[in-house]
Amino acid sequence: MAIHEILKMGDPRLLRIAKPVLAFNTPALDELIRDMFETMAAAEGVGLAAPQIGVDLAVVVMGFESNGRYPDAPAVPETILVNPVIEVLGPEEEEDWEGCLSVPGMNGVVPRFSRIRYRGFDAQGQAIDRIAEGFHARVVQHECDHLIGKLYPMRIRDFSRFGYSSSLFPDPATRPRD
Repeated sequence: MAIHEILKMGDPRLLRIAKPVLAFNTPALDELIRDMFETMAAAEGVGLAAPQIGVDLAVVVMGFESNGRYPDAPAVPETILVNPVIEVLGPEEEEDWEGCLSVPGMNGVVPRFSRIRYRGFDAQGQAIDRIAEGFHARVVQHECDHLIGKLYPMRIRDFSRFGYSSSLFPDPATRPRD
């Protein structure tokens, strides 16, 4: 297992569209997923997409019971999501602050659909089909955006609510973490 460098905004590899995984239950896929979970944990993240570590495959890992970066967020089930597809379940959106391991030190208010259904596969090729709401839905949408070459600043509608965390939230106790 290895902790990988997380690519930062400006790296053109983050703008590419990830390729679908064609072979499941392989040593290479298992190693990638282990490395992604280890990298995510080392960075105190709640999710990580393969393109963030320079791998052009449609693979996302996510999940936590509790997380210091998001102390008030409800738990998200630990999930390996390969070749995901998101279906929006209604037009309702929620705006909230987001950060990203690829955009360190910054936060912005991002609209996301409130309720989604996501489908895909685990590492063995078993189907995953879940409905998610709130923060769970936000995490899935954020991570899946990485698979289509989008970073959260590309979704911001009001740039007066985007900037360096330390400037937006001078009191560290009220500051969302990137």
